[in-house]
Amino acid sequence: MSKVEIFDPAMCCSTGVCGPGVDPELLRVSAMLNVLEGEGKKILRHGLSEDPMAFVASKVVNDLIANEGVDVLPVTLVDGEVKKTKGYPSNTELATWAGLTEEELVKLVVKAQMATIIDNK
Repeated sequence: MSKVEIFDPAMCCSTGVCGPGVDPELLRVSAMLNVLEGEGKKILRHGLSEDPMAFVASKVVNDLIANEGVDVLPVTLVDGEVKKTKGYPSNTELATWAGLTEEELVKLVVKAQMATIIDNK
């Protein structure tokens, strides 16, 4: 299993449900990461507003921002290597980096959704 780190731009929250509008991309990413973390996968998410020292501590991310500016965010590292910039990873990318097939990830998402439905009854 690879270590996946996502470095978010400055924002009020990472879920996408705050502010004047809901960001469906942030909702998707948050849901996928919650499912993967629930399965014990090593996924870290750093927000520029909440965790600026993570950006300073990562030479790779620090260099990217110094050379390209904050528009390079979000940045995804897998085992310390840049895999994606200027956008969030797809579900397929997340599944691959977590050592899963896309089908396995879909099953985990459905399982999590069913648990939520049951818990809310």
